[in-house]
Amino acid sequence: MSEPAHGWPSQIARAFEDACQDELDAPKPGNVHVFANGHRLDVKDFERSAAAAAGPLSARGQRVGARILGAVEATAAAVKTNTNLGIILLCAPLAAAAETKPSDLRYSLSQTLGSLDRDDADGAFQAIVRASPAGLGRTDRHDVFAPATAGLREAMAEAAGRDRVAQQYVTDFADVFERGEPLLVATLARSADRRLATLVTYLDFLAAFPDSHIVRKHGPVVAGQTRERAGPLAALVRKAIRLEDVLAAVLDWDAELKKANINPGTSADLTVATLFAHRLRNILPTAGNGD
Repeated sequence: MSEPAHGWPSQIARAFEDACQDELDAPKPGNVHVFANGHRLDVKDFERSAAAAAGPLSARGQRVGARILGAVEATAAAVKTNTNLGIILLCAPLAAAAETKPSDLRYSLSQTLGSLDRDDADGAFQAIVRASPAGLGRTDRHDVFAPATAGLREAMAEAAGRDRVAQQYVTDFADVFERGEPLLVATLARSADRRLATLVTYLDFLAAFPDSHIVRKHGPVVAGQTRERAGPLAALVRKAIRLEDVLAAVLDWDAELKKANINPGTSADLTVATLFAHRLRNILPTAGNGD
């Protein structure tokens, strides 16, 4: 367990917890949120998970792999189950990139990802095994059950074709910075409701590509069908000014997905990463907020 964060690390930790709360406040169909629990989990599980993971993720001077492992272990101690592995895998590099208070967060992230080594891979592998996500199996190369033989970015590249979280490591988080954050910013510019902006971002991810978590649990056909269903709802929500105008339709599909045990977990993970990146940008000194 890392020591409590102080100063700038504490601001990074707070940005992470706030991003997680933003995501929980939005009625994301198929995922846990304040409007409806699901999948034998409730909002409190995720709030405790965010609080537990925030310190290790923002620990000053730690390698990305150590941040990932520390956050997963802290989460397991707090809630006894895997609630946030994908979130941690995405947010640990962002937290490390923000540590130097960069003028360009994405450039700093690219440098962070480029410096990932075998120790980072070992830490991430241990964390993945510890969390034991649904659909975790064995692979011929870069098997998480074996000692790492290459850096974490190379290992993620091996999985990038089948896992959208892994893909971010080889694209410098393209989905977050080129898709998610611009849409989040545009929505916030026309509506002050962060719940609506979060929902728009989530549904856009879900409509854009098959959710990796659904593919692992239910296969590509169900993932494709879910993506197709998300499209019209995403278009409807994107036109809304108030969440209340679309809430009934959103919650109807939410109940349908949960009844079928379909959870678009990767879309939720990418949404948290987008919210975290946006909050980090807003507190960096270059945003005019000082140290």
